[in-house]
Amino acid sequence: MKAHVGDRVVVEAVRFGGERRIGIITTVEHTDGTPPYRVHWLNDGRTTLLFPGPETHIEPAR
Repeated sequence: MKAHVGDRVVVEAVRFGGERRIGIITTVEHTDGTPPYRVHWLNDGRTTLLFPGPETHIEPAR
């Protein structure tokens, strides 16, 4: 997985009734675009360090 600052990250719910999380990547820790990523989450306004799992995908910035 590779990403750039400004890309959208989507984490799908892994259990029934779970919440889909959407955030904007604010920092890419490695120059080659690999994780981890600092993400500002749109649903709660927090910023966290994300090590994406298989339920995660990246949507390029427009």
